[in-house]
Amino acid sequence: MTVRGVAAAIVAPFALALYAAAPDPPPPASRLTFRVPRFLRVLPFGTFHLVQVADTLLAAILFASTVNLLAGWFGSSPARFDAPHPLLLAYAAAAGCALPLVLRHRGPLAAWRLAAALLPLVLWVTATARDTPRDAPYPVTAILMYLLVLYSAAARAPGGASLGIWVITVLTAWIVHPGSGPLVAVVTGGVVLFGHNVRARRLATARLVEEERRTRQAEGAQMVLEERARIARELHDVVAHHLSVIAIQAEAVPMQASGDPAVLEAGLGGIRRLSLEAIAELRQVLGVLRDQHGRTDTAPQPGLDRLDELVAHARSAGLSVRVGRSGALEGLPPAVSLSAYRIVQESLSNAMRHAPGSDVAVGIARDARSVRLRVVNGPGSRSGSGPGAGHGLVGMRERVALLGGALDAGPLPRGGFEVHAVLPVQGSAGGSAGSAASAGSAEERESA
Repeated sequence: MTVRGVAAAIVAPFALALYAAAPDPPPPASRLTFRVPRFLRVLPFGTFHLVQVADTLLAAILFASTVNLLAGWFGSSPARFDAPHPLLLAYAAAAGCALPLVLRHRGPLAAWRLAAALLPLVLWVTATARDTPRDAPYPVTAILMYLLVLYSAAARAPGGASLGIWVITVLTAWIVHPGSGPLVAVVTGGVVLFGHNVRARRLATARLVEEERRTRQAEGAQMVLEERARIARELHDVVAHHLSVIAIQAEAVPMQASGDPAVLEAGLGGIRRLSLEAIAELRQVLGVLRDQHGRTDTAPQPGLDRLDELVAHARSAGLSVRVGRSGALEGLPPAVSLSAYRIVQESLSNAMRHAPGSDVAVGIARDARSVRLRVVNGPGSRSGSGPGAGHGLVGMRERVALLGGALDAGPLPRGGFEVHAVLPVQGSAGGSAGSAASAGSAEERESA
């Protein structure tokens, strides 16, 4: 470090103490704040802080005590004390012991700077009034005022400013009365250290509160994102499946009717029934948003018990669906049953959109540890819609990953598409399953 840097480091605490530093805001203390009733208000403002009120009362007491103390020191002769010169000096010194206390709460550094500016006058008046000049010229009122102001400045000023304040105090005491220098250094040093520790604890508490607030905000934001993803997943599955079936039936019913009112009426009735089912499922999904406390869905979600109904919708839309079951599918956990239902639903919806008229094979097998799903569709009998946005496959992978399972999906070499999922019934499959669930090429996502 250069000489200039050393000099700047030495001068910095004094600059902070005398003019550069700004105090911390006062700590929140709503319990110490009170409002004066309107009919008792004398001042234009009606809110007071108990610390300020106490400082004002203490300042008035110190002012009167200093005047009485100097009266005794100037002598017992009333004529001598009532002379203009001693009287003015006594009141000036008393003001020097009282005014800094009034500013202590709102501006602790300003209060200390005012005390440092007025203290020479107080010490000179004290030294002039006392009969024994060799004694330390520190009246009790000035000592009490200075220690309170010193504590407030150290408790709300940076560490460098507190160091500068202590050094200036010790140097002043050594110049004014060298014999009292060590005692002043110890007493004021203890006050400064205590105030600095109070400030450090306040700052640590404030940082802890801020970190807790940020943590709560982050957790709340994460919960909102997870809920949005869940609702988006459910909405995509419900809307994609039902609207695909409705659109295909709306196109096929007029051709099937060929002018026959009975067939047309039956087809329109089927479309109406599917529309009502879609509305009912949308109400299921959005029921949690209408719940005042956001607790749970207000209606049970579908599961594999409604698989036959789902297959019937797909067949009415022109798909040839074969279903194979193995094992007992009753008594599955609700999350597993719902995820299996949604995966089959999304697979059939993809087949309706991208391979209309195709043959679809749905296989569901359950063993002691998992439920295995396999949905395979062949090429369509006519061209379907183009590549989708891939949200269907993303939703499948998210569902499987939440359960700790695995999902493989992709096009077949001879045309068509295959979806294979493994959903654990108990426990979690661990990290490898999560990796398998998150894997997938861009080609697979575009095909959904």
